[in-house]
Amino acid sequence: MPTSAPTTAPTGSPAATPTGGRAVRVLLAHDQPMLRAGLRMALAGAEGLAVVGEAGDGVEAVDLARRLLPDVVVMELRLPRLDGLGATRGIVLSGLPVRVLIMTADAPRGDGADGQREADEQVLGAVAAGAAGYLGKDVPAGELVAAIRTVAAGGAVVAPLILGRLLSRFAELLPVAGDSLPGKALEGLTEREREVLVHVARGHSNAEIAVALTVSETTVKTHVGHVLTKLRLRDRVQAVVLAYETGLIRPGDGAGPDR
Repeated sequence: MPTSAPTTAPTGSPAATPTGGRAVRVLLAHDQPMLRAGLRMALAGAEGLAVVGEAGDGVEAVDLARRLLPDVVVMELRLPRLDGLGATRGIVLSGLPVRVLIMTADAPRGDGADGQREADEQVLGAVAAGAAGYLGKDVPAGELVAAIRTVAAGGAVVAPLILGRLLSRFAELLPVAGDSLPGKALEGLTEREREVLVHVARGHSNAEIAVALTVSETTVKTHVGHVLTKLRLRDRVQAVVLAYETGLIRPGDGAGPDR
C-alpha cells in the first residue's frame, strides 16, 4: 500500500477540498461519546471538512456509511457488536465510495517485542481489511485533518513511527538471491491450510475464521500453527506478507484465493 506521512495543508489550499470543491464528508465511529465529541470539535474548525454522522458501534458504522455515503470514516478498532476491522471490511467489500481511516489507541508504542508484534499484526490486518490509513489516537488535530484530506483524495496515510517499524520488519522478509520461487513455498500446505492462510492475510481473527469455515476456534489455531511451521514463519505478519508475495491473495481481493 502506498504510504505518505500526514502533513498539514494550509487553509484554502487545493488539498483542503480534495472532493472537487465540496466539503469532505466525515463519519466518526467510536464507542465513547466524549471522544467522538472531542474528534468533532477538532474537525469543526477545519475548512472543507464536515462531520455528517457518528456511530457508536461497528454495525452502526457500516449502516451509516451506506446511508450517508461519507467520503471518509474515522474508525476506532475496538467497537462493540462489530469491531473496526470487521466494519472496515464491510464497507470496503460493499463497493461503497467510502474510504476508512483507522485511528486508535492500539497503535504500536514499542512496549516489548510481543506488544510490538501484536500491534504490527493489527496494522497489517487493517491494511488487509482495506483501510486507507492508520493513526494513533494522540495524533495532533492538524495531522488528523491532513490525513482525512489525503485519504479523501485517494491517497493513503500511515503515521511515520508506525511505518518505520513496519518497513524494518518487511526488510527481514525480502527473499535473498538464490531462493526458490515464492510460489513453491505453498506446495506443502493442504487445501484447508491455504484457506486459513487467505483468511489470515485478510486480517481475520481466529474467531472470524472459525465462523467462516464452520470449525472450532481451537481447530483454526491448530491450522495456523501448521501453516507457520510448514512455511517456517515466525508469526502472522510474515504469513500475511508471504500470502501477497506468492499471489495467493492480492490487495482488494475479497473473493477468495487465486487458483
